[in-house]
Amino acid sequence: MLKKVLIGLGLLVVVLAVMIALQPPTYRVNRTITISAPASVVFDQVNDFHKWEGWSPWAKLDPAMKLTYEGPASGVGAKYEWSGNNDVGQGRMTILESRPGDLVRIKLEFLKPIASVSDTEFSFKSEGNQTAVVWSMAGENDLMSKAMQVFVSMDKMVGGDFEKGLAAMKTVSEAAVAAPNKK
Repeated sequence: MLKKVLIGLGLLVVVLAVMIALQPPTYRVNRTITISAPASVVFDQVNDFHKWEGWSPWAKLDPAMKLTYEGPASGVGAKYEWSGNNDVGQGRMTILESRPGDLVRIKLEFLKPIASVSDTEFSFKSEGNQTAVVWSMAGENDLMSKAMQVFVSMDKMVGGDFEKGLAAMKTVSEAAVAAPNKK
C-alpha cells in the first residue's frame, strides 16, 4: 500500500513538473477602454504618478499605504514607491518613456510579496473627441511564475484590476473635461 502511495506521489510530482515546464516563458496582459476625453487629458492621468490615487485600482485596497515620489513631478525619471498591506505589497515604478498624448512606458518592480519586474505601457490613440487607451503589462515567467500559472494565469490575476483602473480613469478623465463646461 505504501509503495502505491509513493508511486502515485512520484507520478503527481512528474506531471506537475511537466505542466510547469510547459508554461510560456513570457506573459502579456492587455486591456482597452475608450474615454470621452482628449488624449492629452487621459495621458496626464498616467504621466503624473501623483494622479494615480484618483484611478488606480490598488490605491483603495490600502488607505494607509505609504507612498513616496522621487525625481521630476511627471514624465521620464518620475518615480513612485509604495509599501502597504498584503493586498498591495511593496514596489516601485519608474517612467522610462513619455510621449505626450501617445505613450507612457513604465518599469514596474514588485519587491514584496513576490519579487518581479514587468514592463508596463499605456498607449493613447485619438479617435475624434475620444481616446482609446490600452494598458498592457509584459514580463518573463521565472520558475515561480510558471508554477503559479499552472493554477491561475497572469491575465486572470491582474486583468480585472486593469479593467477597474481603466473604468476609474474614464470617470476621472471625463469629469475633468466636463468640469470647465459646468461654469
